[in-house]
Amino acid sequence: MTMSGETTERGLVLGLGCRPGAAVADILDLACAVLADAGYPKLPLHAIASLNARATEPAILALAHHFAVPLLTFDAARLEAETPRIATPSPDVFRLTGCHSVAEASALATAGLGGRLVVEKRASRQATAAVVEAESKQVLAAMSSTCLAASSQMESCSPALELVG
Repeated sequence: MTMSGETTERGLVLGLGCRPGAAVADILDLACAVLADAGYPKLPLHAIASLNARATEPAILALAHHFAVPLLTFDAARLEAETPRIATPSPDVFRLTGCHSVAEASALATAGLGGRLVVEKRASRQATAAVVEAESKQVLAAMSSTCLAASSQMESCSPALELVG
């Protein structure tokens, strides 16, 4: 509870990066492993985050549907701004995407300044995943600004309103 009497629920943001055409099973296995390490389901999952270029990736969309959470995406410049906060910057990822991290940076961007990286980037054959612990109100704020910036995201943003209530 905050000093103003508001209840602040902490939860998780799953950051994902993947190769185009990645298999849903591969990403789901990786996601379940990192979420378990972060304390899921005791701590709820508030959102999945990624790079704008992955906004229509079938496997990532399938995970957002599976967990019934919004998918929030960011452009490379926004993710690059998170570089000082990430644990595993990659020059290879930078050459491919224009940012040094997708999984860690997108989760941190969603969580805001109060977000804390609890599972550093972990890779499978086709994807990377990281988990950040965040306050639900920060995720809602990120969701609102992401939705305002990209009205096509509005459909994927609605479930969070029910989750973070």
